[in-house]
Amino acid sequence: MISRESRDVWEYPVNIRNAPLFLSLTTEDSEDRTVATRCFTLLTCCSIDKQQDKTTITTRLQMAQWQDLLRLDAALQARVSQLYEGRFSREIRHYLCVLIESLDWDLAAGDENAASTCFHALLEDLQEQWIRSVQENILLQGPDYTGMKDYLLKNFEDKPLNLAVILSECLKEEQKIKASASEAQACGSPDMDQKWKWKDMDNKINELKRLIMEVKKEIKSLEILNENLDFIQKTWQNKVEQDIGLAQSHAVVEEECHKRTNFIIQTKQVVLQEIENILNLAQPIVATLTEVELPKWRLRQQLACIGSPANTCLDHLQKWFTAVAEVLLRVREQLQKLKEQNNTDASILPGLMAIIENQTLSLFTQLLANALVVEKQPIMSSLPQRPLILKTGVHFSVRVRFLANLPEFKCLLKVKPVFDKDVEEIKTVKWFRHFDFNSDECKVLDVDSPNGDLVTEFDQMSLKEIKGRAKGSIESRLAVTEELHIIKFVTEFRHVGLELNIEASTLPVVVISATTQVSSAWASIMWNNMLSTGDSRNLQLFVDPPPLTWEQLSQVLSWQFLCTGKRELDENQLSVLRDKIVDDPDDLVHWSKFSKNENAWLWIDGILNLIKKHLVDLWQDGSIMGFISRERTAELLKEKRTGTFLLRFSESKTNGAISFSWVDNANGAPFVHSIDPYTKDELKKTSLPDYINTYSLRGRKSRHTNPLLYLYPDIPKDTAFGHYFTNTAEKMLAGHGYVPRKSWDFSDKPTPPPSPPREPNTDMEMEMDFERKLESHELIQELFADSFIFPTLQLMDIL
Repeated sequence: MISRESRDVWEYPVNIRNAPLFLSLTTEDSEDRTVATRCFTLLTCCSIDKQQDKTTITTRLQMAQWQDLLRLDAALQARVSQLYEGRFSREIRHYLCVLIESLDWDLAAGDENAASTCFHALLEDLQEQWIRSVQENILLQGPDYTGMKDYLLKNFEDKPLNLAVILSECLKEEQKIKASASEAQACGSPDMDQKWKWKDMDNKINELKRLIMEVKKEIKSLEILNENLDFIQKTWQNKVEQDIGLAQSHAVVEEECHKRTNFIIQTKQVVLQEIENILNLAQPIVATLTEVELPKWRLRQQLACIGSPANTCLDHLQKWFTAVAEVLLRVREQLQKLKEQNNTDASILPGLMAIIENQTLSLFTQLLANALVVEKQPIMSSLPQRPLILKTGVHFSVRVRFLANLPEFKCLLKVKPVFDKDVEEIKTVKWFRHFDFNSDECKVLDVDSPNGDLVTEFDQMSLKEIKGRAKGSIESRLAVTEELHIIKFVTEFRHVGLELNIEASTLPVVVISATTQVSSAWASIMWNNMLSTGDSRNLQLFVDPPPLTWEQLSQVLSWQFLCTGKRELDENQLSVLRDKIVDDPDDLVHWSKFSKNENAWLWIDGILNLIKKHLVDLWQDGSIMGFISRERTAELLKEKRTGTFLLRFSESKTNGAISFSWVDNANGAPFVHSIDPYTKDELKKTSLPDYINTYSLRGRKSRHTNPLLYLYPDIPKDTAFGHYFTNTAEKMLAGHGYVPRKSWDFSDKPTPPPSPPREPNTDMEMEMDFERKLESHELIQELFADSFIFPTLQLMDIL
C-alpha cells in the first residue's frame, strides 16, 4: 500500500479556444511557481474568450406532480426526500407545491431578475396563506407559514438565483423519479400470466356489477306489481258498490289477485335466486382479494421497505375492494326493499331471505375487516430510506388507507393508533421495554386527499418510553436493536345495522434511543422481514434468530445498494461478499456472524453510507468496481497496459473507505500499486474524481506525474471522470479575486521489483527507442524551459 501526502495548489483558469485549461501551481518550489506564473501570463495574453448563446428549453410541469410523488412507495419517496436534504425545505415544497410547479424555474436559473420575481412570488403566497389561516382561526392547526417565510428570507433573500437553480434541478429529478415509478408500475405485472389474472378479476367484478343492475331492475318491476295488486285489492269493492253487475265478478277478482300474488312470489324467488348467484360469484372474489391479492401486496410492501423495487401501488386493490363492496352494499339495499314488500305471505321467502342476508353480511364483514391497510409504514424524515426504525422523541409518519372507497363511508371511520396492542411480550418478557405515544391522536378517514381516497396521514407521531417494566417470567435480555414492537390502528365501523371493529397493523418496528444504533437496528429490520413474511409476527425472533440462506441475504444486500446508489450488486461483487461472510457448508448465514460478533454488516453499511454521501453518481454509472479482493485486482490489472486502474472498497476500514489500484509496466514486468484508502472525512473536502485527477507520483528532481490513465478495462480517465471534475474557474470568480487553492495528493514514486531478464535481440530496439524519446524530451525542455513545468516521471520510467 502506497502512502500519500497532500499539499496546497493554486489553479489558474485559462480559456484557450473556448476550452478551459487549468495550470496547477504547487507550493513546493518557489522557482516552479515563478515559471508557472510566467506561463499563465503568456497564455492569458493569447486567450480567446468567445461567448456563445445558449437556448434555454423550459418544460411545463404537471400541476399534480407533488401529489403523485406522495403516492409513491417508501423507497421512491426516500429518493425524493434526498433531493431536498440540506438544500431546500420539504415543508415549503409540500405546502406551496401548486405555485412552485407553475413557475418557470429553468428560466429563473439563468436570469437573476426572473429568479427574484419567483422568490417574491413564494413570499407573497406564504403571506396570503398565513392571512387566510388567521381569518379561518386555524393558525395553530395549520403549517408554520411564518417559519417557512423566515427560512426563505434567511437562505435565499440575497441569493434568489441559488433558489432557482436548486428548484430547477429538483423538479427535473422529481420528474425522473415519477417516470421511473410509472415504468415500474407499467411493468409491475411483467409476466402475461399476471396480466391475465388481473383481466380475469376485472371481468368477474364487471359481471357482478351487471347482475346487480339486473336485480335492481327486477325489484323495481316487483314494486310496480305490488303497487298494482295493492290498488286492485283496495279499490275493487268500491267498484262493485257503484256497479251491481260487478258483484258477480267478485270471484273473478279474487282469482286475479291470487294469480298476481303467486306471480309476485315466484318473481321474488327468482330474484332471491339471482342474488344468491351474485353472492356465490362474490364469495371466491372476496376470498381472492383478502387471502391472495392483499397478502401478496403486503409481502411486496414488506420487501419494498428493505429496498426491493417491488410495485406497492394500491390502485388495483382499491378498485376491486371498492367495486365488490358496492355490489354487496347494493345487495343489502335490495334485500331490505324485498322485506318491505310484505303483502305476500309465502312462508318459504322469509327463511330463504334470512339465509341470503347472513351470507351477504358474512362476505361484507370479511371484505371490510381487511380493507384497512397501512399504506406507508412508520418512517422518520431523517431516515427516508430506512423505515420501521423509530427514535424516542423524534417525529415519524404513517399513512392509513381504507380500500373500500365508497361515498357512504366518507367521514365514517375514526382511526386511533395503539402501540403494542395485544402484545403478550409486555406481560411475559421481563426486560421488554414499554412505549406510548407522546400525544393521543385520532384522525378521520376522509376523501379530501388529492385523488379522493379514504386516507389519512399521521405525520406528527412520536414515542416516549414508560420506565416501569413488567416483571414477566421469561428472561430475555435482548439488545435494544433486537426488540420488536408493532403499532395497530383501530376503528369502529357502523353502517346500516352493521357494527364492526377493524384493525390494521404495521410491520414490526425497532425503537432506538440514539442515532448510533441505526445501523444495528436496520440489520434487525432486514433480518426480520426476510424471515417473517406474510401475516406472521414473531416479536421474539431474536431470542433465537434463525439463519438466512445466502440466496436470501445476497438479495437483500443487493437491494441496499440499489436503494442507496441506484445500482445492484453484480455476481462478482456478491461472490466477494459471500467469501467474506459465509463459512457454513449449507450456505447459511447466522445472525451472530452477520451483525453480532464479527459484524460484517457494520463494514457493508459503512460502504453504503460512503456511497450515499459521496459516490452515488460513480456507483450508478459503474465506475466503481467496489467489492474485489487484492488478489483478483492484481490478476485483472496485470493483463492491462500501464496506467490502468480500478476503484475498490477498503476491506480493513469498517466506516467505509475507497482506494484505487493501478498497474505499472515500466520495469518490464507488471506491478500493481494501491493507494491508502480515502475516508468520508477526506471525501467531504475533495471529491474522488478530483483526487483521481490531481493525484501524482513524485519522481526524481521532485517531478510529478499522474499514473492514473485508464479506468479498467480501457476507458481514458478524462472520458470516465471528466464531467465530474471541479470547475475551478467558477470557484475563482466566486473567490473575490483570490486564486483558490486545494489539496493535491501525491506519493513518492514506488520502487518496482527487479526487471526480469531480457532477450538479447530486443536490447538494441529498447536502446534506440529510449534515445529517440530522450532527444525529443530534451528538445521540448530546451525550447520551453521558461514557460512550462514538465513532468518527468515517464522519462524516469524509461531510465
